Amino acid sequence: MDVRDEIKVQSIIRADSQALTVRSAGLVRRGLRDLARDSNWLIKKVFTGRSPHVAISDNGNVCAIPGSASGAAQRLILYDLEMNVPMLALSAPSELPNGAENLPAAFAWSPGSRYLVAASELWRERALHIFDLHSKMLLGTFGEFTTFPARLEWSATAGYFAAASTGGKRASLRLWKAVRDAIPFTAAPTHEMSLPDGFERQTYEAEFGEEGAFSGYGRTAFSPDGKTLASVVEIRGDWADDSIVFVDAATLGKKNVFHAQGHITDIAWTPDSSQIVYCASGQAYRLDAGTLVSEPLPFGAEFCACHPHLPLCLCFSSWLKNSAKGRLFIADLSTQNVFDEHPAENIAHLRWSGNGSKAYAVTNDGMAYIYESPLI
Repeated sequence: MDVRDEIKVQSIIRADSQALTVRSAGLVRRGLRDLARDSNWLIKKVFTGRSPHVAISDNGNVCAIPGSASGAAQRLILYDLEMNVPMLALSAPSELPNGAENLPAAFAWSPGSRYLVAASELWRERALHIFDLHSKMLLGTFGEFTTFPARLEWSATAGYFAAASTGGKRASLRLWKAVRDAIPFTAAPTHEMSLPDGFERQTYEAEFGEEGAFSGYGRTAFSPDGKTLASVVEIRGDWADDSIVFVDAATLGKKNVFHAQGHITDIAWTPDSSQIVYCASGQAYRLDAGTLVSEPLPFGAEFCACHPHLPLCLCFSSWLKNSAKGRLFIADLSTQNVFDEHPAENIAHLRWSGNGSKAYAVTNDGMAYIYESPLI
C-alpha cells in the first residue's frame, strides 16, 4: 500500500498555540525594527536640539547636552540608542541655572559603561565629575583644571584614565591610576606632562605670530593591551603638521614620536596594539607603532574606530564623491576594501560596541546610525 493512502484528508494537525503566539510576537518585533533599516544600517532620531559634544558608551548609550528651545537650563542627559528613549538626566550641585549654548564639554565612558567622567562649563566647579550609573548618582570630583580638557579617555581595562588639554604653554597630558575606593581616582593626577622633549616651533617669522607653536594635546587613545598611551600633539596654524607621541601608560615616560603631515583629527589602535589608524587632513593612514612606518589607506576619513578583535575599521568622511553628504563606512584593514557604507553628515562620535557585534555613530543634532551585520 502506498504510504499516501494512509493519510486522512479530513484530519487536523493541531499546533501549540502558545508557541505560535510567542514566535509571531518575535517576528512582529523584528519586522517593526527592520522597517527603519536600510541594508545593515538602522537610522533613528535619538534627541532633539543640538549638542556640540556627545559620547557613546560600549553598550549603546549616548550622553549629550542638547540645547533647549524654551531657554530652560541645559542638562546632561543619557539616551538609549537601541530603545530610542532618554534614560536619565544627570545633575551636579554646582551647575548654573541658565547657561549659554555651545559651551565646552568633554565625556568619557568607562569599559562596561558603569562610570561616566564629564567636564562642562555648565558647572561652576572646574573639575572632572564622575557619575556612577549603577547607583545613578554623582560620586564626586577630581582633577581640578584651569585649562579645559579637550579629550578624556579610559584604558580598556579601566586601570588608567587620561585627560588631555590644549592651551599652549598651559597645556598638559594628565594620567590617573585607578584605586580601590568609592571614587576610582585621586584628586591629583598620578603623572603629568607638558610639552614633550624635543618639540620646537615649526615657524619663527614674526609675521606668523603663534603659527607653528605648540597648541596642546588632542585625540588620545590607550593601546588595547594597556601598555601605551598615544596622544596627538597639536600645532597651531592652517599649514602646520601635527605629531603623535607614544608614552608609557603607567608613567607617561616618552617612548617615541611620529611626525605626520597635516592636522590629525582622530586616532585608533588596532586590536593587537601593534598599529594605529589615524586621520590627517581628510586622509586615513596606518602607522606601525614600533617602526613608525606609515602608509596611506585607499580612502579618506576624519574619524575612525577599530573593531575590538577583527581587522575592521569604522570610519566617517565628510566628503562623498558626487554627493553633498559624507559617508559612514566599514573598511577591512586586511584587504583595504570598503565593504559597507551609508550616506551621513555631521557625525560627532562613533565607536564599536564592547563585543564588536554593532557599530554606533551619532550626529550633533541627535541622529543615530547603528550598524549590525550577520557577518560580524
